[in-house]
Parts: sequence; C-alpha cells; structure tokens
Amino acid sequence: MMPLFFLIVGLRVKVAQIAYNTSWANVCLIIALAFVPKKNKALPIETTFQLPSPLPIWPPGDGFASGIINLGGLQVRQTSSFNKVWATHEGGPDNLGATFYEPSNVPQGFFMLGCYSQANNKPFFGWVLVAKDDSCGALKKPLDYTLVWNSESLKIKQDGNGYIWLPTPPDGYKAIGHVVTNSPDKPSLDKIRCVRSDLTDQCEAHTWTWGPGNTGDANGFNVYSLRPSNRGIQAMGVSVGTFVAQIGGVVSPLSSIACLKNAKSNLSCMPNLKQIEALVHAYSPWVYFHSEETYLPSSVSWFFVNGALLYKKGEESKPVAIEPTGSNLPQGGSKDGAYWLDLPIDEGAKERVMKGDLGNSQVCVHIKPMLGATFTDIAIWVFYPFNGPAKAKVKLVNVPLGKIGEHVGDWEHVTLRVSNFNGELQRVYFSEHSGGTWVDASELEFQNGNKVVAYASLHGHAFYSKPGLVLQGSGGIGIINDIEKSKLVMDTGANYSLVSAEYLGSAIVEPAWLNYSREWGPKISYNIADEIKKVKKLLLGPLKSAFEKSVRSLPNDVLGEEGPTGPKMKNNWIGDEV
Repeated sequence: MMPLFFLIVGLRVKVAQIAYNTSWANVCLIIALAFVPKKNKALPIETTFQLPSPLPIWPPGDGFASGIINLGGLQVRQTSSFNKVWATHEGGPDNLGATFYEPSNVPQGFFMLGCYSQANNKPFFGWVLVAKDDSCGALKKPLDYTLVWNSESLKIKQDGNGYIWLPTPPDGYKAIGHVVTNSPDKPSLDKIRCVRSDLTDQCEAHTWTWGPGNTGDANGFNVYSLRPSNRGIQAMGVSVGTFVAQIGGVVSPLSSIACLKNAKSNLSCMPNLKQIEALVHAYSPWVYFHSEETYLPSSVSWFFVNGALLYKKGEESKPVAIEPTGSNLPQGGSKDGAYWLDLPIDEGAKERVMKGDLGNSQVCVHIKPMLGATFTDIAIWVFYPFNGPAKAKVKLVNVPLGKIGEHVGDWEHVTLRVSNFNGELQRVYFSEHSGGTWVDASELEFQNGNKVVAYASLHGHAFYSKPGLVLQGSGGIGIINDIEKSKLVMDTGANYSLVSAEYLGSAIVEPAWLNYSREWGPKISYNIADEIKKVKKLLLGPLKSAFEKSVRSLPNDVLGEEGPTGPKMKNNWIGDEV
C-alpha cells in the first residue's frame, strides 16, 4: 500500500503544480499517462534491412543470379525467409541478446541444413542455404540428436526456453548446422538433412553471435557464425549461414559440423563481363576525402606519364622513365630491393605529382570468386602517388609526426562481396593500413541508390565506413586517422579499369605494371629515432616513453619507411580479406 500512497501523493503535488496554467482535460490526460506502462524500445533486429534501391535486372549469362547453384551433386538456394524459434534479450554484443530462426517456405525438394542465429544489436539481415539432392545419396536424415545446451537454468530475459540440438549423421555424412527448438522434445528426424562427406569441407568458428555474458567467455556457452577454414580464389569451401554452439571452447561440436564444398569447382555462377559492368555500376563506392587532404589519388598511367622513374640497385644515377602502360617495368621477381619507383627529380614536377590528379583518377578493379564461387569479390584498388605525414594523439594533445608516415606510392582498396545467387551486396571490406574491417551491408552508408560510401583518412588514406576520428593505438596514445565528408569526392564507378579476373581467362589482359613485384617507392632515408626525439621534446614526463613505445609498435606501412608493393603482391589478391 505504501508505494501506491506515495504515488498518489506525488500525483496530487504534480496536479497542483500544473493546475494553474493547464486545463483540467490536460491534467486528466497527464494522470492517465502516468499509469500507462512504458513500451520497451524496439530492438534493431526487429527491423529487416533492405538495400535502398531494388536490385536491377542483371544482364543475361550462365548461372550468375539465377537463384540456384550446382555444387556437383547438390543444388543449393539462398533463403532469407525464416520463422523465429527462440530469442534472448540479454547477453551477446551490446547485451541485447540474440534471435534464433529456422528457414520457412523451403521450395519443394529442398531441405534445411541448419538454423540461423543473429545478434539483436543489428537490423535483421541474414540467410542460410537449403539443399536439394541431385545425385541420389547426397542428403540423408540424421539418425538421432544430441542436446548440446538448453536455457532452462538461465537467469536472463528470454522468450521461453531454448534448446540447441546437434544432428547425429549416418556414417559417411556430416551435419552442417544445429536445430533450435523451444521445447525439450527431440526434433523430428525429417526436420533436417545431413550431407555426404565428399560434398563438405572443414569450417571454423568466426564471429561471436551470443553468450549469456557481454563478452565471449572461453569457459562458458557461446554461439559463433561459421565459415570455411580455407578461403581464397582456389578454395572451394562454401558458407552455409549456419552457426556452431560450443560449451567451454570444446572442439568436438565444431569438428562435428562442416560447411559445404563446390565439389566440381563449378565457376559458371560467376558474373560475365556485362554482369561485372552492371555490378560496378550498381555498387561502386563514392570515396570522400578530408577537406585538408593534399595527397589525392591518380591513375597509374598519369603517375608514369608525369615523370615517375624506375631505379635499379647499383645504377641509381641512371633512372629510367616509365612507359604509360608500365611495359618497361621488370616482371616477376620478388621484393628484393633490386628495383623501385620514385617521384620525378625536378622539384616542381615532384610537388605536382605528389598531389595526384583527382579529377582524372582511375581505380583498378579485380574480380575474384570467393567461398566456393558462391560469392563474387569486387576489389576496387585506389592508387596515390604519395602518402602524407601522420599525426599522433597523446592523451589530449595532437602532435605532428614530422616525416613519419611519408612514403612514395600508396595502394588502398575496398572490396564488395556480392551473392552469386541473386547479385545482392552482402558485405564490404575497408582496408586500413596493414589490416581492415568487414562491415555488413546493413551497417553501411549509401548514396545514389545502392552505391556504398567510403571515407579515406587524412594523409594515410585508410578506408572507413563512417566519418570521425579513429585512434590507431591504445591508452589514448596512437596515430590519428581523421575522416570527414567534404567536397573532395570520387565516384569510383565513373572511371575504372578492369585489370584482372582470372576465371575469365584471356578475356581480360592484365596491364604490365600489375606484374611488377617490387616497391612502388624508395626506402625513406629519414631516421625514425630522430623524428621521435623531435616530438618527445613537446611532451611531458611519462608521456614521452608511452609515445615512443606506441609509435615503435606500429607496422612499417604506417611508419612509411619504404614504398609498398602493388596489389597483386598482397596476400588478399588470391586469398580472403583478413
């Protein structure tokens, strides 16, 4: 009774306060609203993400965007039609819980291979593959189920109880995913199918989806998305969209679940030239540069034509002008220091080339099959003649770093991952110096339809999906990546060159410069210790040593001691982005 008493007294006081300048109708409304229960804020996952514009009608071709891919004895379809099975409202990323689904409206003759799960902190944007036996014996029902985990004892907000089951496959078959139920009763054996072992590949846990805590507990229960262990243009492992549930990091459930495999290395589902053109037109990024950016991109041929020089070790006094296509660059070899490129000798020409040529810049596009050719990666490479000096943040102070970060020649890239089932953009990779970040399409910024927006950091040119300040370091000390949306912008789809698509064979002739394997800039002669010493003079006490430790821990491509190698020499040219 006491809480109700105080509530009534509080309301009387509130009414007395507002009665002098508020009508009695409004007073009554305020009283009524005080007793209306507040609605819970909608979770991000309750909104289904869709690209801003409908998918175009893709030009005709073999299997690209046809809806079905034949993996060799097994036909698969990608479905985003689901029924919700169970959800938690706590734990996982941002402590918002996760939701578990099973595919619905599965086409006649196709079968579920596993359930789907997604953290609640993002809009719904997911899929799984369903499969059809195309070779009499590719699919079989499980023999039984093992209960991996249930939520009965969990003291968190949840929609009823959840039960996660692992199918027991027949000999010679593999489970591809879990079954989730909201009942302790075992699922029907007809609920799911296991896949013949020769049509599967090894997989690994990837992104943490959910666990009862705010972060993954290695000794507790965790749910992870799955991906093939071996990924690259020659790897045939296929992601299915399912997940793995583990308790205490136990390996056995993971070893009991596999991904699929493109058993016949079928590449007919990859886009042809017309389809590539349509994909670039649909998704090619708008790249925004900082308003204070001095060192902008150019085309490779512009760099060559405007005075870039080829140097050879032992003959430094006799640099050679480079042909517009790079036809006189040494081919093959390795990063052995035998050759390197540099800016023009003339100071005026050098200053002009360093600044690039944004108005006539041209990006270089590499098309590659990924995840067993069920996805197409469109790698968009941007070349800068010069990478500018870095700035550091030391607690509350921003400090110029002199020559640290400077180098001739800079290659950065953005990779678009597109589904070969329907041509829909799924994810984008933003290269950031020696690493990078994958961002789901649901978290991207778009412009002019489905074109992605990317931001290049000031002087360092690392790519990010959002503007702002990103600190590369820790403890409030590190290199500043300053990103903003300004009037300096490049539409990468307006001027691009398709430089490589190995699966198309002779249809694409690679430019000579692509196979130049040495550095695109000289080794810088400045002394990093001297540059650090200059900056330390501006700092106080313990900040001096903390700053030096932070700078020396940075990778060479940030420190700028030497020019980078070209795109084809990077591990991600034939491998996955990491």
